Amino acid sequence: MGVRVVVVDDHRLLAEALASALKLRGHRVLAAAAPAAGAAELVISRAPEVCLLGTATPAEPGVFEPVARIKRERPQIAVVVLGPVPSPRGIAAAFAAGACGYVRQDERIEGVERALAKARAGEAAIAPQLLQGAFAELLNPAVQPDDEAGRLLRLLTPREVEVLVRVAEGEDTRLIAAGMAIAPSTARTHVQRVLMKLGVGSRLEAAALAARTGLLDRALPAPSSTATQG
Repeated sequence: MGVRVVVVDDHRLLAEALASALKLRGHRVLAAAAPAAGAAELVISRAPEVCLLGTATPAEPGVFEPVARIKRERPQIAVVVLGPVPSPRGIAAAFAAGACGYVRQDERIEGVERALAKARAGEAAIAPQLLQGAFAELLNPAVQPDDEAGRLLRLLTPREVEVLVRVAEGEDTRLIAAGMAIAPSTARTHVQRVLMKLGVGSRLEAAALAARTGLLDRALPAPSSTATQG
């Protein structure tokens, strides 16, 4: 009995070629697409038994968000990831998002069919050695360096970074406004936004946090003579 399947891949030719091969072998392909966005919406709307989701970057952060959304909204849909030569981290990320299988993109069509059958039956559609590596990565994830300064910098706009540097140098609202050639009310608003984004209650706390995390070392120094409009 054929499987009702949706094939999604970044490369339309790959998606259509795989869909054609599956149709020839008796499977019902509900859709074959290469959406720049909207993969989850497509799969949810077509409601297949199995989704084959292709990705060229399985270890990239956020790449499996469509998988997570599909499993949140249609948990009965089994998702099998089609990826390149896999890394344990990429497979771990796929399974953590809710995928039930991982198949290499260069797998023969017979291998893809076996993965479809296993996924529909609720089994893990992945070679045992790859699954072991994925579980090892989940149980013992590689330690990532703590980059609190980088995280905080990403929260702030360039103008807010400049304000924070000036706050850390002890400038009050009047000096910040004069140094940045903006109105005092605008400077005050910038300061309030910086405090809110950093999750602190005072300028002193903001300065201490910036110094403790090394944020000031990575922030560009506030210009002393350039006049810009705020």
